[in-house]
Amino acid sequence: MNITQHTDYALRLLMYLGACPERRVTIKEVAERFDISRSHLMKVVTELVTKGFVDGARGKGGGLRLARAPAQIGLGDVVRQMEPSFELVECFGSGSQCLLAPACRLKGALGGALQAFFSTLDRLTLADLIGEDGELHASLGLAPSAAPSGRPMITIRPAVQDR
Repeated sequence: MNITQHTDYALRLLMYLGACPERRVTIKEVAERFDISRSHLMKVVTELVTKGFVDGARGKGGGLRLARAPAQIGLGDVVRQMEPSFELVECFGSGSQCLLAPACRLKGALGGALQAFFSTLDRLTLADLIGEDGELHASLGLAPSAAPSGRPMITIRPAVQDR
C-alpha cells in the first residue's frame, strides 16, 4: 500500500511545524527545506488548514503553525483525512465486476491488513514523530538553543546549498 505524495507532504509539514512551536513558519521555508513544489505545498496547506490541523495567517508576521498540540494530532486521523481513498482492490469500491467476489477471501485479508495499518497509526501522535531527543531537529537543520527563560528554543540554521 502506498500513501499519496499529498499525504506524505502533509505529514512532513506537520512534523516541521511541530519542531518549530515557538514561531510561525512560511510555506517558502518548508518548500525550500524539503525541496518540494510551493504550489503543491500550498494545496496541502489549504487542506490541513481546512481540516483543522494547521493554523495559517497571511501578511506580515503571518505563516503556519500547528492548530493543536502535537500530542493531540493522531497519525491515523491525518492519513484518513488526507487520503482520497482506501480502496486497495476493485471490490473495495462500489460497482465491483470481479468474477471472484462470491468466493474470494482476498477482500477480507486485505481489509484486515488495512485495519492493522490504521491500528498502528492510531497508536501514534505527531509528538511521537517529533520526539524529544533532537534527532528530527538535527535532520531538519533546526538546532536547539537556550532561551533566556532557560527553556529550550529552536532556531534555524541556514541550509547548505550546492554551488
